[in-house]
Amino acid sequence: MKRANKKIFEDFIAEKGLKSTRQRDIILEAFLSSERHLSIEELYLQLRDAHPTIGYATVYRTLKLFAESGIAREFQFGDGQTRYEHVVAGEHHDHLVCVRCGAISEFTNDVVEAIQNEVAASHGFIIQYHKMELYGLCAACQR
Repeated sequence: MKRANKKIFEDFIAEKGLKSTRQRDIILEAFLSSERHLSIEELYLQLRDAHPTIGYATVYRTLKLFAESGIAREFQFGDGQTRYEHVVAGEHHDHLVCVRCGAISEFTNDVVEAIQNEVAASHGFIIQYHKMELYGLCAACQR
């Protein structure tokens, strides 16, 4: 998966006539190695100590390129920050977002997916993509 996304991004950069840079490679490696939904600031802070020449603006522009190339998705979870996650071909999941601590959990549920398809079909609608975000309190915050 990591190799496939790297190839997709390399092809995208070449198609756009952009240069492949060491900074972009470092950001791509860090992004694809993360299992979290990262904000620009979180990724920047993760890279800053080991790579002080990579600036916030470079991380910002590179994450935008990742999304444009299709290897990342942008999410707004109501905290004022755009977060990014890498795309895994053929995989779909939805999100549980804690309104107190900000924890984000992923889930899949075949019954929910089937109901969404039934609702769409009953309205003569064809779903191209969707996202579901449920907001509430995680188990830790309920205590």
